[in-house]
Amino acid sequence: MTNTATDKLDPLLEEITGPTPGQLLWRRVFGHRGLMIGAVVVGILTVIAILAPLLAPHDPYAQSLLARMKPPVFLGGTWEHPLGTDHLGRDYLSRLIYGARVSLLIGVVAAAISGLIGTAMGVAAGYFGGRVDAVVTFLINVRLAMPVVLVALAVVAILGGSLTVVICVLGLLLWDRFAVVMRASTLQVRQREYVAAAEAIGASVPRILLTEIMPNIANNLIVVVTLEMAHAILLEAALSFLGLGVQPPTPSWGLMVSEGKNMMLFEPWLVLIPGAVLFALVLAINLMGDGLRDVTASENRS
Repeated sequence: MTNTATDKLDPLLEEITGPTPGQLLWRRVFGHRGLMIGAVVVGILTVIAILAPLLAPHDPYAQSLLARMKPPVFLGGTWEHPLGTDHLGRDYLSRLIYGARVSLLIGVVAAAISGLIGTAMGVAAGYFGGRVDAVVTFLINVRLAMPVVLVALAVVAILGGSLTVVICVLGLLLWDRFAVVMRASTLQVRQREYVAAAEAIGASVPRILLTEIMPNIANNLIVVVTLEMAHAILLEAALSFLGLGVQPPTPSWGLMVSEGKNMMLFEPWLVLIPGAVLFALVLAINLMGDGLRDVTASENRS
């Protein structure tokens, strides 16, 4: 049968048999406006962060006191510095582009560290139950009793602010949501027939966890990852704003807001520009998380 005949038969076959689960999933993904908007914004910022050396018009660390506090183009500035310069004459657009690297790196790595810790604890508690569940539940309660911001401030103040310290501190503090959600999801999946069948044929515990449990709770894990990425980015911005996060001269959106706060009444764009980009990134990540939740929930109902 030729390709032309096959192409003509495909719509007829789909009308008779119905769309496949993969086709339904892609239709839900592309039909979800919030998910698509969030994915596009995150994708654009990710590309900008990766290509920062090629896209930045100036060195983000280069200082020029003769060019300090130049306004952006939309306030009467020049195209040499489209978003103006800061109090040390550094190009604001270049620092904004390189700041995307810092925010995305902290969000991804901190979420990965906390995800590994929380997922391991939650799955173990949900599958084994008993004393393991009691210990994990106690640890979750202890963690929930600790205010994240205050603990992060104390630890960073003791160890010193740096990119590595901020990532490690946030990664070790944000695992509680992973543990709670993964424990609840594992408890539900643990009662399913396919898990009992795997146990009946003598499958090992690691194999059951990797092939029966994890694939069926992955959708919940993805949603929590997006939420914790946004949470980590906001916490890094807060720590940098307070002077205990990423240290100068490393470009960071929270640090840019902190450096511009003294001139906020006279040059509000110093705060509004990095604040708007930070808002857009966090909103986009949350839209992705909500969209993934809606899409996977629709898939489960169908």
